Amino acid sequence: MRLRFLLALLLSAPLFSQDGPALQNSARLNGLMRDGKLYLSLRDAISLALENNLDIELERSAPGIADTDLLRARAGKTLRGVPLTVREGPPGLGEPQVTGAGTLGGGNVPALNALVGPRTETDLSILGSIPLSTGPPLPNLDPTLSATASWDHTSVPQNSTFLSNLRSLNAETTVGNIALEKGFLTGGTLIAGWENMNQKINNPLYSLNPATYSSLNLSFTQPLLRGFGWAVNDRYIRIAKNNKKVSDRVFEQQVISTVAAVARLYWDLASLERDVQVRSDAVVSAQRLLADNRASVEEGTLAPIDVTRAQAEVAHRERDLSVSKTLARQQEMIVKDFLTRTVLKTELATISIVPTDTIDVPKSEQFGAIDELADRAFKTRPDLAQARLQLENSQISLKGSKNAVLPSLDLRASLQENALVGDPNRFTTSSLGAAVVQQDPFFLEGYGGALGQLFHHNFPDYGVGVSLNIPLANRAARADVARDRLQVRQQEIRLRQLEKEVWLEVQNALIAVEQARDTYKSAQQERVLQEETVEAETEKLGVGATTSYQVIQYQRDLAQARSAEIAAAGDYFKARIALERATGTILADNGVILSEAVTGEVHH
Repeated sequence: MRLRFLLALLLSAPLFSQDGPALQNSARLNGLMRDGKLYLSLRDAISLALENNLDIELERSAPGIADTDLLRARAGKTLRGVPLTVREGPPGLGEPQVTGAGTLGGGNVPALNALVGPRTETDLSILGSIPLSTGPPLPNLDPTLSATASWDHTSVPQNSTFLSNLRSLNAETTVGNIALEKGFLTGGTLIAGWENMNQKINNPLYSLNPATYSSLNLSFTQPLLRGFGWAVNDRYIRIAKNNKKVSDRVFEQQVISTVAAVARLYWDLASLERDVQVRSDAVVSAQRLLADNRASVEEGTLAPIDVTRAQAEVAHRERDLSVSKTLARQQEMIVKDFLTRTVLKTELATISIVPTDTIDVPKSEQFGAIDELADRAFKTRPDLAQARLQLENSQISLKGSKNAVLPSLDLRASLQENALVGDPNRFTTSSLGAAVVQQDPFFLEGYGGALGQLFHHNFPDYGVGVSLNIPLANRAARADVARDRLQVRQQEIRLRQLEKEVWLEVQNALIAVEQARDTYKSAQQERVLQEETVEAETEKLGVGATTSYQVIQYQRDLAQARSAEIAAAGDYFKARIALERATGTILADNGVILSEAVTGEVHH
């Protein structure tokens, strides 16, 4: 990965693919369609969500963003941060429509704002957006190459009796320099330079003209207190590596949220589809009673009012059936929207979903003790894992803030090699009445001679020194340390709050599952007793021992009992999904492989 970053930097190529996001549905969707219907199991629905859901697709960019922050940290730059929000799935229509009698089709179509609108976003930052304290400045870890080249012509009028024969000093100067600067994680900075100057001037006092000056210089500065050491200067690298892990955990949390939403929406749809069948059966039974009453009226054994009552009951049950179908259709649209990438304006909008998993509650199911479930949650839940990483980042940042309180004590060392070559000056001093000095042939060489002087250390300069800077108050750095300490303490407290919340969530989820099972058993028993009551009352009506009105009431109660049983079954499955999410096992329990969720290519 690091080699890839370096190659991309050298070639000025983008680090990550610039291709646009894939906005087409996966091929799996077409494979599940037959005869204009989408046959969908829960596993198929989860697979479609992993491949097509846009919430997951949006979160797939987060690890790439974390990689860019790591690249910045390795260059010695501050971090820009990583996204920490998770988008929750949409609410279903199964549970909100349960009335006091336990019916899914409560007689009212939900308002539009119950189906659309912004969804909840969960911020997984344990204390909100907290900027990291800067601490001492970081060295520039990326090498910087700089070069300069220039040519100048100068003409300086002379006001000197010593050079009375010169009206002006004219010079042409050519400069070519190159330097390389590199910082290190120790805090030190190395600067290497190569400087060259060629000058042609009409000054007769110079021995060489034109003359070439060349030098090689090397300087190194190393902080000894503030800004010293790996622990301080690689703090952003360690934080960026942690943030990479945080991004992975946030992505996992998004997958968990999406899988939980898919399961909840699927069981809502299965419940609503079953409720449609219950309402259809209720209409059939009401129509059968209406036909029997009409026959009895013709025979003179019933009053005409019994036919009117039976007609009213048929209308009432047809209304309930219409509402139930509407809810099922709306739930279908929510599910299809959540499992696809495209806008529902194609033939997909008219395709109906057929849930293939039965909504039958198992007779018995063991989930384990609360302590065991809570311990599993502490080990597996990604939101807790990334919260611990955030706390570790704050502790790393605190170390940097503490270092900024120290005085600045820097060690500096320098070495420079000098060279001079040129040609004898044709503007001799003979015109000034002075004797011509014989030139040293050591300097009468070309540029190769200058290089020889540099590498043979003929004219070296070197030195070493220290500089001390003591802020007398240093209130800004002290304030940063105090603030970071308080924030670390707050995060430790918040982490403990999260652990308590997880424990309570697991406990409540387990209670909810147990209650949902008990509710389902009661609803199932009520439905059985209502069936027996309707059967007995219908037999009594046949011998004239009861009234048609009583049969209508008992049939209505039976329809409500059947709908309540379906609602209770759906609630049980949704409660079980909530428990799986609370314990952090929802992905494993539903066969989700996280690496496939990352790529969006599901094979299992």
